[in-house]
Amino acid sequence: MALPPSTKPLRADTERTVRAILEAAERVLSANPAATMEQIAEAAGVARTTVHRRFASRETLIGALSAWAAQRFHEAVEAARPETTPPDVALYQVTANVLRVKIGWGFAMGALPTDAPEVASVHADVLARCERLFARLRDAGVLPPDADLDWARRVYYALIHEAATRAPDTDAAMDALATRVVDTLLHGIGTRTTA
Repeated sequence: MALPPSTKPLRADTERTVRAILEAAERVLSANPAATMEQIAEAAGVARTTVHRRFASRETLIGALSAWAAQRFHEAVEAARPETTPPDVALYQVTANVLRVKIGWGFAMGALPTDAPEVASVHADVLARCERLFARLRDAGVLPPDADLDWARRVYYALIHEAATRAPDTDAAMDALATRVVDTLLHGIGTRTTA
């Protein structure tokens, strides 16, 4: 699990501590966005001074949390191998992976600073990969040859956003949610009629 790209390499024990703080921050801030550094330290099982040693301020902590979530988002897309996996399989895997990150790191994903260079870089790369995946879906006949790929991608993003507002509590429920997103994108929700 990588730390934010803006941090220098850390010793393994320090990295575990930082990870524990970031994971606790996500849990605590999701439940109470006004939570204090002390509450985060308690949830992480570390001293308040440890949190302050790693993160000078609450804003610094939230910035690191957001950068870490952006990296996890990027890794989720990469893990699906959207350029080499069959496009319909890649679409499902990207969907499932991204939903896991968006649901598991909801506070951090919502706090992503759009002007941060590392976040902009992640979003630009994910956008490019998504555009290539949608072109592959069209070329494979999964999407119609005349599909407006920009519109399809925007609808897909909206579906993922809406799906992420649900919080399935099992892997099976998460997989079903990803399947529903992909099925809705590819087949809609109406019934087909013949002329």
